Amino acid sequence: MSRKKKVLAIVLAGGEGKRLMPLTEDRAKPAVPFGGGYRLIDFALSNLVNSGYLQIVVLTQYKSHSLDRHLSETWRLSTQLGNYVASVPAQQRRGKDWFLGSANAIYQSMNLIDDADPDIVVVVGADHVYRMDFADMVDFHINSGAKATVAGVRQTMDMVTSFGVIETDPNDVSKISRFVEKPQSTAPLPDDPNAFLASMGNYVFDRDALVEALRYDEQQEGTKHDMGGDIMPYFSDRGEAAVYDFTNNNVPGSTDRDRQYWRDVGTLDSYYDSHMDLIRPLPVFNLYNYSWPLYTHQIMAPPAKTVRGPNGQPGVALDSIVSPGVLITGGRVESSVLASKVVVEHDARVSESVIMQNVRVGAGAQVHRAIIDKNMVIPPGATIGINKEEDLARGFTVTDSGLTVAPKNFKFER
Repeated sequence: MSRKKKVLAIVLAGGEGKRLMPLTEDRAKPAVPFGGGYRLIDFALSNLVNSGYLQIVVLTQYKSHSLDRHLSETWRLSTQLGNYVASVPAQQRRGKDWFLGSANAIYQSMNLIDDADPDIVVVVGADHVYRMDFADMVDFHINSGAKATVAGVRQTMDMVTSFGVIETDPNDVSKISRFVEKPQSTAPLPDDPNAFLASMGNYVFDRDALVEALRYDEQQEGTKHDMGGDIMPYFSDRGEAAVYDFTNNNVPGSTDRDRQYWRDVGTLDSYYDSHMDLIRPLPVFNLYNYSWPLYTHQIMAPPAKTVRGPNGQPGVALDSIVSPGVLITGGRVESSVLASKVVVEHDARVSESVIMQNVRVGAGAQVHRAIIDKNMVIPPGATIGINKEEDLARGFTVTDSGLTVAPKNFKFER
């Protein structure tokens, strides 16, 4: 019997997240809060830990203080057993450049692979919402005989220009014939004419093959040093790449409704939509799967409370997520996600919105279809998401779909 393969997990968490501005104005994209109490990176880390992979390095770069603090406060594994989640910033070990791309980030951090001495390297992104058993993908990779495997998720054909596209061998659908970033068109899947396989940004490599590919990429001209754009084509052109269809991944406690759920929350609208997925009576993505838990830092706060306001109007929260420390005193909350320590005062109304930590919604104020970042006091009677011109005049972001986004620490003029 062969010995069990040793696995090192690398989380790519240096993303700037420009399309999520202003939420990323003061933090890296993986540190953006999500779902009332999580950070985006918690999904990748929870999946790895639940898969049994407990040696994890997180490569950071852009505005990483908030992310580093979250990792240090939350992700502490038993070092006595050789387990760790280590935050590693760009160190300029290979020259004076910062990370030039996702592949270059790993190349510059080659010492981490040398120190861990793994057989297999799992590389994952830090800013997607999903559940996944990476152990099943690693088993698939080993059995396939491939040197590189990428996880593919089925997407509708109209999304082909938005993702890295995986084209497979007609005679072997698990073998990649071509990997191309955001093409204008591609052939549909043989078993579904309306879908193609998009890269999830999750990879499994034989250690030696990955090291060789990174060194080769570093020597090339015109490369973007990108895992999807350069490293995967390197393997697919050699016939050494396989695709793991996410459709086949089952985690304990999953349901038919959320089993294949995966969201790339790279835009404000997709970030908002993924929150709305959480609050349906039968959620598209279920936070309440205790067989595959999502781990995060637990805020020290009292239980949420709804009470009557001074006029006797009850505090109400319908079809909403209400986090610890939330106080609704005669206000009304509908179809919204409230993070910890949010206060909704009497006669205020919050609807179809995402409210982050430590926000106060004053008496009679209205918030509709908006994302409100941390530490804002909304004055009594004020409105957000009601009048587009007024929101723009304040400096808020308004997307083409009409979603209003207010930045962290915003202060209303007196």
